[in-house]
Amino acid sequence: MNREQLQRLLEDVRSGRTGVDKALDRLRHLPFEDLGFARIDHHRALRKGFPEVILGEGKRPGQIAAILRRMKAAPGNLLVTRVDPETARKVRRAVPGLRHDPVSRTLVLLREKIAPRGRAPIFVLAAGTSDIPVAEEAAVTATLLGNEVERVYDVGVAGIHRLFGELERIARAGVIIVVAGMEGALPSVVGGLVDRPVIAVPTSVGYGASFGGIAALLAMLNACAAGITVVNIDNGFGAAFAAALMNRKG
Repeated sequence: MNREQLQRLLEDVRSGRTGVDKALDRLRHLPFEDLGFARIDHHRALRKGFPEVILGEGKRPGQIAAILRRMKAAPGNLLVTRVDPETARKVRRAVPGLRHDPVSRTLVLLREKIAPRGRAPIFVLAAGTSDIPVAEEAAVTATLLGNEVERVYDVGVAGIHRLFGELERIARAGVIIVVAGMEGALPSVVGGLVDRPVIAVPTSVGYGASFGGIAALLAMLNACAAGITVVNIDNGFGAAFAAALMNRKG
């Protein structure tokens, strides 16, 4: 339940359109619902503006499906991240209407028109094609959070002229998410060229000495360009949520 829905419910009670018992029934699972293996935070949309997002990684298909079925009792669009194809197939069989994107590894249940909340487009930049899955997780998340999203992929520092050809377009951004593995240099370059917040996302892409993304993470944390914020390795979702908060109208 979000702020607008709660306000409508209270107004319906005041006007007599909804009885107290019916209102109590709608509110009885707030602020959370205990399923035994998970506690669903039904107040998340009220506090944050978007329902709780389910991390699919490490959960069994039956657990994901059970959480989704309970969350479907309330209005709002739903998102599951880090879902492999086999898990997605089983969850979709149990919960109709889900859309699976194998690139971003997301499941989306779109039940309401997405209200525009961003003051400007969020740009998602990927250094290389191998970084696209993490970039797409960010793009899908930012879109569901009400933002116009533009993608600029394969513009890494190995061919920096590819980035320079997009700078005029990128200047339209409200926030820029930059996804890179290997040496993780792209956010520092972008941060030195724009006057927008840059959220850097290190990926686990790279050869042995990249240490599964640690090299890129440390490079981004040590970037000399001002205005760069860094999230954890492969955390496209976290970058998108932070970007959406920064980009929110009003």
